[in-house]
Amino acid sequence: MTTAISFIILLGVLIFVHELGHFTVGKLLGIKVLRFSLGFGPILWKFTIGETEYALSAFPLGGYVKFHGGDLTGEVDDEPERAFPARPVWERLLTVLAGPMMNFVLAVVILAGLSYIGTQYRVATVGELNEGLPAVEAGLKPGDLVVAVDGKTVDSWDEMAKEISSSGGNEISIDVVRGSERFSYNMVPELVSDGPDSSKRPVIGIKWSGEMAPAGDGVPLWEAPIEGVKQTAQYTAMTVDVVYKLITGQGKREEVGGPIAIAGLAGDAMRAGFMAFSFLMAILSINLGVINLVPIPILDGGLLLFFIIEWVRGKPVGEKAREIAQQVGFVIIAMLMIFLMYNDIARVIG
Repeated sequence: MTTAISFIILLGVLIFVHELGHFTVGKLLGIKVLRFSLGFGPILWKFTIGETEYALSAFPLGGYVKFHGGDLTGEVDDEPERAFPARPVWERLLTVLAGPMMNFVLAVVILAGLSYIGTQYRVATVGELNEGLPAVEAGLKPGDLVVAVDGKTVDSWDEMAKEISSSGGNEISIDVVRGSERFSYNMVPELVSDGPDSSKRPVIGIKWSGEMAPAGDGVPLWEAPIEGVKQTAQYTAMTVDVVYKLITGQGKREEVGGPIAIAGLAGDAMRAGFMAFSFLMAILSINLGVINLVPIPILDGGLLLFFIIEWVRGKPVGEKAREIAQQVGFVIIAMLMIFLMYNDIARVIG
């Protein structure tokens, strides 16, 4: 139950903020908004304020803002000057761009808040283990707290990862605390590569549980926004790198998760505490922002590409070309969702 509730809260906030970006900028520019919906599919509940209908729909994996006249084309009988297609290209571009930008703003706010509350560190608690890799074969279990690597005390997940990485693939000992007992396991890390152009690195096959803990006092209030922007920029660069490697075939596709994996992370983070859950929300908000900017038709990035082409050419992309591009985009997204669900199911049945 915790996992389901956490997933709904997490997804609901991320989608609400994203769609709020489209909605707010559209309203400010005078574009008529017909509907603001959280979720897709049949409408479960709705109410109207002014000219806009606000709805909660059945399927929470998304949301949308319905503008007068549609997204790109469409003839309208009433108030044609307020229809989305009739607005200048720069207004349409800003309205679409506002969605992903709001996800980055949310990340800045969360990370700034966490920086003000106090610095955090990742506790070296084992989450999932990868079958067939050294940690499972040696006997490590989910929930184990790693306290030493080769006799050297480690106080965080990052310290532990650094020690494993510096082993060079030679045999190491891992000391863990399980309940009130301490155990020591010997294993030889496996050397793996993230892609054909990447050097091999030693891994033992464990994933972080999501648990975080305070590391010290927070930064002054005036420094918190700066820290939020700095961390958001760092995590955005990391996300772009991962997406690029996946697209170019350099990344490890089996490690990419879909809705089931995200739900599991949300549940783990909620159980770990407010700060861990907030941190996960910030990271996923950045992910949502980056992915939506990928220039695939039906994503925000695809619309932005159409508008940029229109701006350069001085006229819109032809209707036939748009239709074909959107069909291709739909197929790409459908294949991606199938792939993610396959990964999730394969991970569950192990």
